[in-house]
Amino acid sequence: MTSPVAVAVIGAGGWGQNLVRNLSASKDASLRWVCDLSSRARADASAAYPEARCSESYRGALDDAAVEAVVVATEAASHHPIARDALLAGKDVFVEKPLALSSAHARDLCELAERDRRILMVGHVLLYHPAVAALRQLIDAGDLGDVMYLYAQRLNLGVVRRDENAWWSLAPHDVALANHLLGDIPEAVSLTGATFLQKRSEVQDVAFGTLRYPGGRVAHIHVSWLDPHKTRRLTLVGSSKMAVFDDASADQKLVLFDRGVEPPGSASYEQGLRIRTGEIRIPALRMQEPLRLECAAFLQSVRSRRQPLADGRSGLAVVRALEAGAGSLKAGGTFVPLAEGPG
Repeated sequence: MTSPVAVAVIGAGGWGQNLVRNLSASKDASLRWVCDLSSRARADASAAYPEARCSESYRGALDDAAVEAVVVATEAASHHPIARDALLAGKDVFVEKPLALSSAHARDLCELAERDRRILMVGHVLLYHPAVAALRQLIDAGDLGDVMYLYAQRLNLGVVRRDENAWWSLAPHDVALANHLLGDIPEAVSLTGATFLQKRSEVQDVAFGTLRYPGGRVAHIHVSWLDPHKTRRLTLVGSSKMAVFDDASADQKLVLFDRGVEPPGSASYEQGLRIRTGEIRIPALRMQEPLRLECAAFLQSVRSRRQPLADGRSGLAVVRALEAGAGSLKAGGTFVPLAEGPG
């Protein structure tokens, strides 16, 4: 029987506490350290997980030879330096999204992990959602035909951040989904946005991004934390069928529409164009918590030495798109090519 993976979690507040919860509950993990700058977070972790050592500094965890894997769930600006320290300490590393705040830093982590043959995984949790897995299978089987475009909406009222705008905070999920479902990375990004709540710091509360992919395909992403609707929806349009992934729905996470436009035959385009409307189907899904599946995938990669679906290079591709979007925002919305470089 394989022994559990000894894990240290750095950052136990916010989303980090969910990672701690899942890793502590996993039979494949041994929660050895929980590190956080907040005394409140450390006290809560110590009370809930007495098996783990709690510390303000993460250095002790990196010096612990028994620790095999490190999970980084701190503020985005600290992802690169902490993950780099963990890789240099010989640990496999999971980093919450985004992998870094620049493509140079993200590429540095990828190259370091590849040089030392470490596992580097990024917290693009929706790639492990059962509905997304089912949708990817439908695409691979050709059920949707040629995927032409998609659009995503990630909206809510709060949480308002001060250190990153809505694009960097919310869009990583949908950029990762777009890359995964379209099976490619974008060539260029256009982004517009607006600041309403924090005008002095110019932290945009809403952003509208368009990602241009090879073959003329596009993805449109709308993100906002200043909206009356809690929306987590992605619509994908194929030449044969269309699909909607609605993560906010309780019982209709994935809906398939047998709808499309049939091209003209021998008649003229205007005479031959026909709208096809068929059945609407809601596939049966075996739902599991995506974060639990994501943690299991990381632990499995640590044991098998096989790179995960959300590996470092996929995280780099997302950062490159986010970075191009940030450049476009400053340039007034013009399309900005992704920074050159592998990945």
